[in-house]
Amino acid sequence: MKLKIAKLPGDGIGPEVVEQAAKAVEAVAKKFGHEVEWSFGYVGACAIDRTGSAFPEETFNTCMAADAVLFGAVGDPKYDNDPTAKVRPETGLLAMRKQLGLFSNLRPVETFKSLVHKSPLKEELVDGADFLCVRELTGGMYFGEKGRRDNGDTAYDTNLYHRFEVERILKQAYEFARRRRKHLTVVDKANVLESSRLWRQVAQEMAPQYPDVTTDYMYVDNAAMKLITGPKFFDVLVTENTFGDILTDEASCVSGSMGLLASASIGEHTGVYEPIHGSYPQAAGKNIANPLATILSAAMMFEYAFGLMEEGKAIRKAVAASIDECIVTEDLAGDGKAYSTSEVGDWVAAHI
Repeated sequence: MKLKIAKLPGDGIGPEVVEQAAKAVEAVAKKFGHEVEWSFGYVGACAIDRTGSAFPEETFNTCMAADAVLFGAVGDPKYDNDPTAKVRPETGLLAMRKQLGLFSNLRPVETFKSLVHKSPLKEELVDGADFLCVRELTGGMYFGEKGRRDNGDTAYDTNLYHRFEVERILKQAYEFARRRRKHLTVVDKANVLESSRLWRQVAQEMAPQYPDVTTDYMYVDNAAMKLITGPKFFDVLVTENTFGDILTDEASCVSGSMGLLASASIGEHTGVYEPIHGSYPQAAGKNIANPLATILSAAMMFEYAFGLMEEGKAIRKAVAASIDECIVTEDLAGDGKAYSTSEVGDWVAAHI
């Protein structure tokens, strides 16, 4: 099978971790007899520096011509620390999601037996936790009308949702719940926010269509507490854009490291597969960043973009083996030897 993959390393540690994921992709392709055709695009701060745009049209065309996008991260301190910047790296990420129609972000959270002690939570709370966060990705405050008035002293962001946006993400979440343990938790703030009341209303209307799935509803503040006090409660968790962004970062505490959480952004056009950890500029160029989240994102790419489940499984088994054998970077090494980003990538590829 010919696999057309666009590689968008982005900023900070993005190029380093994407390089390791590409090694795993090539190893799997060789093992299973596939051919990989790579293309390349700039996004984020590196794109602004070259073109003035955080998501140039050339990069958009590269994504549209590919079957899948393997993405690193965006973000750079020179923009983060300048509140007056006209163009920001993150606008490239938002533009990519919007222009590709990627309305759904999937973030699986699971634990590794050999790492449960790394979680800041008690082992008995996290051991066996395994859930999927489904985050709506192209609506809400991130894309609603925003601005300033009163000479810049008043700022506003509009949390706008349409019924069709809520229906399509809930439909997807229900379908995932059907394939898992048939339990869906809808997270909102319906006691305060009108947009959340729409979410809950639509969910209550749709729930009878899925009688085999248990549906419950949880305010976002309660969900934040439950992720810490009882993460094994969750199977599939679905929520709006802003809440999803915050909760899934919090969920990294369950696995023990943000460097282990992969994601898939899917929707109308080419899907994007990326780690959730961001650009981590302090580590850029030092060869110390954890590449496993990006490698696991490549596993999701094989599964969701190409329907190649065995190939995805081969990557997951190699990642699990690297953790069991303590072939890990400094964030997971503890008192043991810390391997470099590239050493971990080489080991995983060789294991595949």
